Amino acid sequence: MTAKQSPSVIIVDDDTDTIEIFEEYLKMEKIPVLAKGYDGKQAAELYERHRPDVVLLDIMMPEYDGFYAIERIREADPNSKFVILTADITEGTKARLEKVNSAAVLYKPYEIDEIVRVLKEMGGGEMLILSENGAA
Repeated sequence: MTAKQSPSVIIVDDDTDTIEIFEEYLKMEKIPVLAKGYDGKQAAELYERHRPDVVLLDIMMPEYDGFYAIERIREADPNSKFVILTADITEGTKARLEKVNSAAVLYKPYEIDEIVRVLKEMGGGEMLILSENGAA
């Protein structure tokens, strides 16, 4: 992926409306959406099949959560990258997220423009933790 090329993504969230909004907006921004999933198990399967540059991933999902997806995807590709979206601001979740390298974490509510900006900046490998208002 070059600096001028938009990263390919898969979108994983248990809320179908959120996925549809993200997909439409990312397509308008010329960011290729390779696939959509609705839980952590699907995320891992889709990653294997499509090998996106970035996984746009919700953490709180029933049955197979985002942490399940991260663990499985990292087994297949230790260098995989994530933009993690969550409303869970508990210390336990924050501590687990700090261990996920090559990730950006955006806490809900977030602006979709911020997600696009972060996706376009992904590639340096550093973790970005963004506050509720989108500031780094």
